[in-house]
Amino acid sequence: MPIKLRRALPLILLFVPLLGFAHDVTSADQELLRNGGLWAYIRVGATHMLTGYDHLLFLTGVIFYLNSFKDILKFITVFTIGHCITLIAATYTGITANEHLVDAVIALSVLYKGFENLGGFEKLKVKSPNLLLMVGLFGLIHGFGLSTRLQSFDMGKEQFLAKILCFNLGVEVGQVLALIPIVFVITLARKRKQFPAFYKAVNWYLIIAGIGLFVYQLYGYFTGH
Repeated sequence: MPIKLRRALPLILLFVPLLGFAHDVTSADQELLRNGGLWAYIRVGATHMLTGYDHLLFLTGVIFYLNSFKDILKFITVFTIGHCITLIAATYTGITANEHLVDAVIALSVLYKGFENLGGFEKLKVKSPNLLLMVGLFGLIHGFGLSTRLQSFDMGKEQFLAKILCFNLGVEVGQVLALIPIVFVITLARKRKQFPAFYKAVNWYLIIAGIGLFVYQLYGYFTGH
């Protein structure tokens, strides 16, 4: 692990639990959805993705692994299709699970991507799984996580499908808005000689954040907090 990152580790771990609160359901969101109509679902969906650091950390890890805009578009599209499927289907059919357990699996996806980017499978002399397949699989899991959040709201029975679709649309808008600066920064960093050190530092952070978020969510599951 780079020396600078090791020195920053206590500070990083301090902020990891705060990420768990980043996209919690709030009473303000519930009030907005109750009074704001379908537009409110788009707004809350976008806000949820923009503050969903676990989702964005995973996507950052995916983008770091890719070199061309064509590949980025392909992988993000597969991820998007995956999370749309489970978000819409699970919410519409009322399929849900404990949000802490779902978020714990999402945390593992962040850990997985950092581990893969740093050549973890090669070091273990194990062939890494097909990346496109894994991105699609994790997209399904991330979408289920979004669904558990949406189902925690009181959505009522009127325009139920429309509300789900609007929330999903908001998630897509938020994802695009979040990815623009992420892609820009990574693309700019690739042109600098310090990129290898930057690459290692960020992916080590993904591993540390993934572990921290996983422990945090398990703590929430077993304690009920």
